Amino acid sequence: MALPYSLTEPAGAALPLVVDSPHSGLVHAETLPLAAPPEALLTGWDAYVDQLFAHAPMVGGTLLCARFPRWMVDVNRARDDIDPALIDGAMPYAVQPSDKSGRGMGVLRRLALPGVPVYAAPLSPDMAEYLLKTYYDPYHAALSGLLAQHHARSGAVWHIDCHSMKSRGNAMNVDNGVERADFVISNGDGATCSPAFIELVAQCLRGFGYRVGINWPYKGAELIRAYADPAHGRHSLQIEINRALYMDEARFAQHRGFAVLRGHLDQLLEAVAAYIREALAR
Repeated sequence: MALPYSLTEPAGAALPLVVDSPHSGLVHAETLPLAAPPEALLTGWDAYVDQLFAHAPMVGGTLLCARFPRWMVDVNRARDDIDPALIDGAMPYAVQPSDKSGRGMGVLRRLALPGVPVYAAPLSPDMAEYLLKTYYDPYHAALSGLLAQHHARSGAVWHIDCHSMKSRGNAMNVDNGVERADFVISNGDGATCSPAFIELVAQCLRGFGYRVGINWPYKGAELIRAYADPAHGRHSLQIEINRALYMDEARFAQHRGFAVLRGHLDQLLEAVAAYIREALAR
């Protein structure tokens, strides 16, 4: 079976920089009892985020992108963050549903949009575990392996976890109805990367004229929390991009802002690479 992710190695000399896009895929082979229409499922797609950060290998970074859809398996959740209401029976281990799964957005999504269930019927425990083993486990193994390899080689590693967000929160979000900033960058209120790293990213984006929020309404989730340890040189931050900057949210189509934004993100990646080279030199 093909890997459920794509991996693009650095084009030249490698830096200990890993950029990942966990929600930009749409491909799966399973036949599932879907209830949500395709347009509702697409609202969870981080459309074109893999393309927006495609410059990462050119600056020495490694780019990891999911091929599978977020509505099916959300790797940015804990593996046991499973809503019992979605499973027809008991999983073979204790589940730990969080507030996210309570709002329909666990590792296996129950809701595509407020009041719009993903599935017409609960999943069997066997199917749930199959999905996790087929998609979740390989993605996490790839990301954790890359971070460990770079940290072992350089003594430090920097990780940027890339997402897009709706321009306004909805009833499944903590900021329901609120107009969002252009970017939200997160480090778990300081837990997942150094203040200097998140400040570098914030100041670079603000220098382009963007409105940047920090740790609200997103604080960062599993992919940065699971592997970060800034005290020991493992720095992870999450970036959320307002979709209105680069696409028509209703039609899922890029507009003229895409090229402008892509150019700015290319420059951001160049700035991050320069920051990493300087940090390693010290």
